[in-house]
Amino acid sequence: MDSHLVARGVKRASPGRFVMWIIPWTLILAIGLYATYLCLSRGLNQTNMDNRFAFGLWIFLDLSVIALGAGAFFTGFLVYILKRDELRAVINSAVVLGFICYSGAVLVLMVDVGQPLRAWFTFWHPNVHSMLTEVTFCITCYLTVLAIEYAPVVLKNRKLKEIPGFLVFEFELHKVMPILAGVGTFLSFFHQGSLGGLYGVLQGRPFAFREGIAIWPSTFFLFIISAAAAGPSFILLSTWMVSRLSRKKLVSENVYRLLAKISGALLTVYVFLKSIDTLTWLNRTAPGFGLSGMSFFLWAPFNVWILFVEIIVFGLIPAMLMLVGSGKLRLGWLVLSSSLVCCGILLNRFVMTIQTLALPTLAFDKFMLYTPSWQEVATFLFVVAYGTIIYSLSFRYLRLFPQETDLKQNPRRS
Repeated sequence: MDSHLVARGVKRASPGRFVMWIIPWTLILAIGLYATYLCLSRGLNQTNMDNRFAFGLWIFLDLSVIALGAGAFFTGFLVYILKRDELRAVINSAVVLGFICYSGAVLVLMVDVGQPLRAWFTFWHPNVHSMLTEVTFCITCYLTVLAIEYAPVVLKNRKLKEIPGFLVFEFELHKVMPILAGVGTFLSFFHQGSLGGLYGVLQGRPFAFREGIAIWPSTFFLFIISAAAAGPSFILLSTWMVSRLSRKKLVSENVYRLLAKISGALLTVYVFLKSIDTLTWLNRTAPGFGLSGMSFFLWAPFNVWILFVEIIVFGLIPAMLMLVGSGKLRLGWLVLSSSLVCCGILLNRFVMTIQTLALPTLAFDKFMLYTPSWQEVATFLFVVAYGTIIYSLSFRYLRLFPQETDLKQNPRRS
């Protein structure tokens, strides 16, 4: 029995049910570890990546989870810098999600590099002309910041609080949270932008290349805004899912609505700027290469529908629902809108990673499709299973939602 480890005032599933929940994820984790072993011991020939598709499923995973993990830095910024105290109800969960996303991205990058024992080369012999160097440094530093922010949540465990040294350490860490939130915002701002800027400077890939704003391509700013917009939606969606699975009220409905309003406002800005960027690329940037912008959408399955779905279905529609309806619509509509936003960020990162490389750039090039190997898929699922297990353990033994006890005692507040 582990009931003495669960936070006071809350109830969790029996140990037996919890183990039954963890077992399938552990099996997926084991398969992923085996696939990782194959990739590290035998090389990247275990994958379907090649000279054409140097970026594959793993880089799509990295870009996606880092964008979804932006909810950690943005929520911390809102709580500790802008003093939006309503969001303290989800700040612990946001930190855990951010830690999972960034640590998962680092884990899969170690496999993608192929020789993790030489990962230190990036720091000791940095290519100062590469945006990936800045991304490497920022992600590493921000993961450290997230680990420090995660520490007070762990130290609030009812058994660890009985150790005086841990109690004092946790109290002192809370004093520096505003500083960590500011540092995290700075680091996340630049590496989100540099991930987008990486594609925007690829002159050999006219589909991704964008004109510059000052010294940065437009994709630098679009990646930042899209991540900031998707972060609150991911927190809203994940909180709702955990609430449904656990059958407990974890936060008040006002918190959901505030997250939706913030996400909707930022998404509106993103859709507006994305539309301008797309029209500029279609009518000026692509023709500057002697190409028709619409010619990039002649190849199935990447027809013009994918652009429509990204901007309208996964962009404009949820933005309007969340911005206009955050105070009127039922919670289910806000959850649906958040799901569309998260799908939109996944589609955008897929387009930038896979579609960019699939399209021919020269007259003698062929259109090529990329299908990941089972080792790539298993490693992808390894990160999903890893995140699910970490979050499940955190939810069970830590107080991720401070309002949970209060809502249990005062149900009218929900």
